[in-house]
Amino acid sequence: MATSIVVFGGSGFIGTHLLRRLASEGTNSIISFDLRAPKERLPGVVYRVADVRKLRDLNVEAEVARIYNLAAIHTTPGHADHEYFETNVAGAVEITSFAARHRVPEIIFTSSISVYGPGESVKTEETPLEPVSSYGFSKALAERIHQNWLEAESDRRLTIVRPAVVFGKGEGGNFTRLARLLQKGFFVYPGRKNTVKACIYVGDLLDAIEFARSCPERFVLFNACYPDRYTIEDIVNAFRSTSFPNAREFLIPEPAVKAAAGILRPFSALGLGIHPDRVMKLVRSTDIAPGWLQSKGQAQLGRLQSALLRWKDESSGLFT
Repeated sequence: MATSIVVFGGSGFIGTHLLRRLASEGTNSIISFDLRAPKERLPGVVYRVADVRKLRDLNVEAEVARIYNLAAIHTTPGHADHEYFETNVAGAVEITSFAARHRVPEIIFTSSISVYGPGESVKTEETPLEPVSSYGFSKALAERIHQNWLEAESDRRLTIVRPAVVFGKGEGGNFTRLARLLQKGFFVYPGRKNTVKACIYVGDLLDAIEFARSCPERFVLFNACYPDRYTIEDIVNAFRSTSFPNAREFLIPEPAVKAAAGILRPFSALGLGIHPDRVMKLVRSTDIAPGWLQSKGQAQLGRLQSALLRWKDESSGLFT
């Protein structure tokens, strides 16, 4: 019987890049499940609509070699608290149940560094989990659900990756917004320049995932980010050196940023798209260390500039 690779969340940013890579490698059968339509349709990929909250009646004909669980509600703030649990936790239950029904031997699950909670201290894989957001709590619970699936049978394999900020073509997030500002000729530092923002290019993330799942251990859990502890200033300077040498920089003092967050709080419930928690995230570090990757010699220093150049090339210089 032919074997398939199943990707839940294949229409998202990381999922799109993963499907492209799997298809380019000549994988025989790839099935992508998502509620959203794919951004592109690749030969060799079967696209099916599915809601990860309701997979009880979902079946596939072929034997499934492995599952990638990328499906999540992740924008935070941006959703009601219950939505994170309904998709991320209930989805983990449904996907691991699907895996058990189809006797799938391997799952790769994308968690989040939000499970560590905020703070200026360095976080490694050994750092206790202290999530404070509904998103962080939902991802921590989803990790445990996947581990329960692993522990139920001795022939199962599980890889859990906790990515930092992932950037690249199609990201549409913080790095894209930063690039757009620099394209306009300026960047405004919110509060301070030394905020640490752990990050990784989407292609390097996929490389790290493939390395982890190829290791002999049944269970691998790792942080996915560069080891350099890049600050916002480092990231801006990398953009400027590769693409925007004439962009100017300005700094808004941190007290002004915090005051703006306070002013916005009464208006956050109006759905205007500006949330005080999102403002405060700009001055909080995400100081994550890729300890497991470093222990395996898979976390080289100085990769940010080359990653930005790859993104620039893939997007024809537009950083879209």
